[in-house]
Amino acid sequence: MATTAAKKEIPAHPPSTNRLAKEKLVEVLGKDLKDVELVVVTHQLGLTADETLDLRRKLRAANVGFKVGKNTLIKHALKGSKIAALEKFLHGPTALAYSKDPVSAAKVTAEFAKKNDRFKVIGAAMGDQVLDAAQVKALASLPSLNELRAKIVGLLVAPATKIAGILQAPAGQLARVMSARGRQAS
Repeated sequence: MATTAAKKEIPAHPPSTNRLAKEKLVEVLGKDLKDVELVVVTHQLGLTADETLDLRRKLRAANVGFKVGKNTLIKHALKGSKIAALEKFLHGPTALAYSKDPVSAAKVTAEFAKKNDRFKVIGAAMGDQVLDAAQVKALASLPSLNELRAKIVGLLVAPATKIAGILQAPAGQLARVMSARGRQAS
């Protein structure tokens, strides 16, 4: 009987720190993926440290997040989200590139995959729509939001510049005529 009493006094094992760390990773990844427009699933097998650093720099410059993780943890993070259908792509050495811009993540990952055959784009999710690798490459060929904004601003500024030039031309011509008349009179 003494052993039974001793067993009752032993507290239950607290969750391991490893499990707590994994739960925290799942929670953080879930929050990161909550408000993004595009998530690209990639496989990276055998990238050197320099290649990985180059990829991360390009992604950061384009304002694209990047997470490498275990597939089981990524699956837990995707559960119940609008991009849960990405689960079918989660096998092998997986990494996720994600952005609020619906083109940036596709553009950077597709560009990097062209130059490096150890990095592959597997698929993506844009909203609740799942895209295969070919669709991601097609999406990457579209201009980004910043490029579209620059084009719109250029289109808006061009007519204003032309109008200012047209309005200034008659005044300039009048000044030249007056100057020429003044030279003739003297």
